[in-house]
Amino acid sequence: MFRMLFRLLLRETKRRSRDSGRPPVVVVHLKPEPVSERILRGQCWVVDGDTIVIDGTHIRIAGIDAPELDHPWGKKSKWTLVQMCKGQVVTARLRPDLSYDRVVAECFLPDGRDIAAELVRAGMALDWPKFSGGRYRHLEAPDARKRLWRADARQRGKLPPKSEING
Repeated sequence: MFRMLFRLLLRETKRRSRDSGRPPVVVVHLKPEPVSERILRGQCWVVDGDTIVIDGTHIRIAGIDAPELDHPWGKKSKWTLVQMCKGQVVTARLRPDLSYDRVVAECFLPDGRDIAAELVRAGMALDWPKFSGGRYRHLEAPDARKRLWRADARQRGKLPPKSEING
């Protein structure tokens, strides 16, 4: 039965293409290929407390928020990450998300430690529940949100734009 329908469809397609002067169009539906996990490995360059670069790819460390360089604790957060990654081969498991011009990834040290968890545990970054689902919240020091108040305010949408701060 299927073959007969296919032959009729093919014959009709050929007839229409002959009458119109255009080549026949055959539409084939294929199953989409499964998305394979993208992984980057290499030594990294640290931009700030939650951004690294591996092989020219800017990577936002998933699930956390570290202070900006010009915020209190910003430079300390960056240098904590530098010391953590120095001389190490970092593995970044890329997510399909984008954060500004950066890809988002879960990042790990060679011994398997989660870099985001280590930064939160060290008090240099905060769990960002909107993106982590609260995965790192239990690692935050009791005073972390008070000390990193600007990152906490940014998460809650309470940080005014830079133009209001500088102007």
